[in-house]
Amino acid sequence: MEKRKLQWHPGFNAALRITLQDEMKYLEMYEEYLLSKKPPQIDVLIIKKIQDVTLHKAIGKIFRGHNIIEYKAPDDYLSINDFYKVYGYTCFYQSNTDRVKEIDPKDLTITFACGRYPRKLLRHLREVRNIEAEYRDNGIYYLKGDAIPMQLLITPELTQEENFWLQNLRLDLKAGPEIRNLLNHYEPHKNAKDYAAVMNLITHANWEQMEVENKVCDALKELLAEEIKEAGDKGLAEGIKRGHAEGMERGKTEGIRLAKLVLRLSAQGVSEEEIATKCGISAEEVRTILE
Repeated sequence: MEKRKLQWHPGFNAALRITLQDEMKYLEMYEEYLLSKKPPQIDVLIIKKIQDVTLHKAIGKIFRGHNIIEYKAPDDYLSINDFYKVYGYTCFYQSNTDRVKEIDPKDLTITFACGRYPRKLLRHLREVRNIEAEYRDNGIYYLKGDAIPMQLLITPELTQEENFWLQNLRLDLKAGPEIRNLLNHYEPHKNAKDYAAVMNLITHANWEQMEVENKVCDALKELLAEEIKEAGDKGLAEGIKRGHAEGMERGKTEGIRLAKLVLRLSAQGVSEEEIATKCGISAEEVRTILE
């Protein structure tokens, strides 16, 4: 499989929704929340709709009314600059309102999620800001010493029981029991959009190990067969509609190829407009295939 830059944020957002799904009725979640009409933007904003509801998932215990989340992909790291960027975005988010204290500063939290322990950042916070990392649970550290409550999530260290999909947003899954366990968790939810988005991302991120285990690859193809067939049928319709001179059979081949390409790009987090440009079709045709 060709090397390409993976779009981790859509998968992280989907895994986050899955992890908090039992409590999403109390929350509103906005992805790539725009702080103004143009960037900068927040990775994820979660707003608590009912203030006095206590969240039971460990990663949500710190949440207040307005919760800013910064996510770094497994092949990236959380830097000192990232901390100040997100802290600044949070302050801007609080102040960018029509009324003074429309968002109470006491109602803010910040969550940093990354794949490895950011020692340089934490040393800086301790020495310069008097902020200490306090262990709370597997993969969860509270950053104590600031007026804004903050937590650090090391996603590979999170408990699988509560955070299975967040914990599996990795580049180092192994063929055999680990990938089979992943497929067993996915199979009952294969028709759910968020689960499919996370699974597609994890599959592409760990493609070599997926190929090592032939049985696993066959199982994966079987799990995704319905989705590919349905998209292929829609792609066929689009291919025929676009009128290939070579006739029906060429239209079918082109339609299936087109559908697979659209699905793959969508799974990587590419926007509908970008997919349309890459595939040479309209945004409406892209939406038809994805629906």
